[in-house]
Formats: sequence, C-alpha cells, structure tokens
Amino acid sequence: MKKKITIAIDGFSSTGKSTIAKQLAKQLGYIYVDSGAMYRAVTLYAMQHGFINEDNFDIVKLIADLDHIDLKFIFNNKKGFAEMYLNGVNVEKEIRNMDVSRLVSKVATISEVRKKLVYQQQEMGKNKGVVMDGRDIGTVVFKEAELKLFMTASPEKRASRRYKELLERGDDVNYKEILENVIYRDHIDSTREDSPLIKAIGAIDFDNSNMGLKKQFERIYNLALEIIEN
Repeated sequence: MKKKITIAIDGFSSTGKSTIAKQLAKQLGYIYVDSGAMYRAVTLYAMQHGFINEDNFDIVKLIADLDHIDLKFIFNNKKGFAEMYLNGVNVEKEIRNMDVSRLVSKVATISEVRKKLVYQQQEMGKNKGVVMDGRDIGTVVFKEAELKLFMTASPEKRASRRYKELLERGDDVNYKEILENVIYRDHIDSTREDSPLIKAIGAIDFDNSNMGLKKQFERIYNLALEIIEN
C-alpha cells in the first residue's frame, strides 16, 4: 500500500486552488477540504444574522455566536465532490456569490473564527490522505505537509476567470467590480495580523497565469507522485 501524504495548497483568490485540489483528491483517492468554503459559510451566517454588511461588522456578536455555527462537508455523488452545509442546510451556491466574496476576508481576519476553523481542519486531516486549499494551510493548519504549493496569477487573469465562472453560473456580475474585489481581498489576506497569506517554508511557487488546467494538473500530480513513491 502506498503511503498517504498531506497536500497543502495556498494562494491568492481565484488562482484555481479549489479546481486543482479537487482533481488531485479524486485522482489520488484522497479527501478534499475547501477551507475557503468554511470561511464563506461563517460569513453567510454573519450576514443572515445581521452581524455584517458593507458598512458595519459586529465582531463581538459573531464571536459570541460561533458555537451555534455547525459546518459539514457532505459528498454529492452526482457532482463528484463534497458540498458545504451550514447548520444542516446546503449553502454551496449561496457562499459563492459576490455578496459573500465582498465580506469574507473581513470575517477571516477574526482570530476566534480562525481558531475554530483551524481546529476543525486539522481534525479532518489528522489521518493524512487529504488535499486542502486556502490561505494558511501550509503555514498554520498543516505545517508538516509533505507537499506545499503556493499558487499565484495576475489580478487581471484571476478576475477574468472569476467573471467567466460567475457568468456561466447565471450570475449578474461586472468585471470591474470583480477585479476590484480580487485586489481588495489580496490586500486584506496578505496584511491581516492573524495567519496572513504568505508562502510557507518549503512551498513550491506555482504561477498559472498562462497555463491551462490540463498542464497545471499534470505538473502538480507528478510532484505528488514523486513524494508518495519516494
């Protein structure tokens, strides 16, 4: 039996982390965990309860309510991946909209939120055989991961990908607004005090600005196989 490893994929928003992580997990027979979906779900909860909007953020109320937030990934056989459930409700579509995207980086700066989610993420990956993507997977969640990747791409390329993705889903979106959101999230993610987005020690830089999905997957899959087999 081949040994199982932990694969940590960090990087900026809309660099295709989730897409490559899902492909890797499927090919390797590993568990895939979208840590960003967890922060998005907490953000959606905060929005639903009036804790956060464009103008205000009641951090104290959100922290006080964290014990009432139950997050689960439930596998969807038809789609071939696990979807996010918030307190028993499938919120996979709701957490991907621009309203959540505009606010998620603010929620992710809260240390109490990060502590709760990091603990859950570490529990999910304690037996290895996991692919997890996010902002602090290689630096905080799985410091000892055997394969760490740091994914980047130009803001314009990332905004274009996100714009196309949302259009195909049927959302009414504006490219300029998406580009502004990408740049804003980069700033918040990279400058927050708790677990800022930085390249982990030993992580491999992976700029996919001008790389197709097939070539990208082949390169990363081969990196994983080298580590598993050696």
